[in-house]
Amino acid sequence: MKLTWATAAQAPAMASAHAQAFDAPWREDEFEDLLDGEGIFGFVAEDDDPLGVVLCRTAAGEMEILTLGVAPWARRRGVARALLTAALGAARQARVAEAFLEVAIDNDAGCALYEGFGFRRAGFRRAYYDRGAAGRADALVMRLDLSAIAP
Repeated sequence: MKLTWATAAQAPAMASAHAQAFDAPWREDEFEDLLDGEGIFGFVAEDDDPLGVVLCRTAAGEMEILTLGVAPWARRRGVARALLTAALGAARQARVAEAFLEVAIDNDAGCALYEGFGFRRAGFRRAYYDRGAAGRADALVMRLDLSAIAP
């Protein structure tokens, strides 16, 4: 597995990985537009094919993980862990103090991953995720104090 710093050139791979990971995927042009924004960074994981993607935004000493997804066939291989490690490392280098994210309350694997990194539940968003015909899903807001963990 190879991790690459996200640029507009990686937008096709990012969109491909996102489309495999989510029912409502982001398009290539959406990744390109986001990557042009202030404080936006991310990584794409690839082997022969895109495996996963993480995209983050930093502002005012905080980082928000906008999306982190791994293709179903690549799960349970450390891809999400590698992407999250890279994102948190980049945030620490940028002297970010806190990281935040939302995760679907029924995403047990995601919740376990984030809790394993030290994220703690900080809030709740009712009906945050639109799942089309399946309705809406609640989200947990999770927070990590980056100054409290070793680099």
